[in-house]
Amino acid sequence: MVDKINGGKGFGPLGGINRTGKPDVAKKSGEAGKADRVDFSSALQQASKTQATEATQQSARAEKLQALKAQIESGTYQPDLEKVAASVLPFIMKDS
Repeated sequence: MVDKINGGKGFGPLGGINRTGKPDVAKKSGEAGKADRVDFSSALQQASKTQATEATQQSARAEKLQALKAQIESGTYQPDLEKVAASVLPFIMKDS
């Protein structure tokens, strides 16, 4: 099947490859000497901010859970029954 596709030449290079083994790249005038550059600083800064925010949120959540556990253990926890009903209602309506 390869012979049919390549006309009996077998496997060969897919693109133009020069003798050094590097692909041929057409260089535009004025761009000779410019190197490719990748800047990750903004992405890394955003990732760092996200991690800091997550850590803050996790610590706040842990504090809130500790306070709720203490209220449950002491018997002073009183949930908002309207919020409980509103969150349970979609599940009840889905099953019926």
